Amino acid sequence: MAKRFVQARPKRDRLSDLRTRLESGEIEALEPFGRAMAKALENARFDSTSGEAVWVEEDYCSPPLAMERVEVLDDYFTDITVVEEDIDEAAGWRRIDDLPGLWEQLPEQA
Repeated sequence: MAKRFVQARPKRDRLSDLRTRLESGEIEALEPFGRAMAKALENARFDSTSGEAVWVEEDYCSPPLAMERVEVLDDYFTDITVVEEDIDEAAGWRRIDDLPGLWEQLPEQA
């Protein structure tokens, strides 16, 4: 199982739609990646220094995040980068643990 360390610039004017889709369960229901993507995006962090969202996501696509980008990510983020293609999930989350949650940091848009 591959884990990807991802960073991306949120489209702030679109985040309320993403939040609605997450809360409704629509993203979680996407097959085959919805459950992993919903968990990752719900726990995403925000790096105020770079203005980017960061998260760790389970992914099996080649190229990385191919299906996720088409179905969800490209609608809500730009400059999507897989920083590390095969990361230990716990280590990846620890790396960004001190950052505020994306949804806490951007509540006025989400």
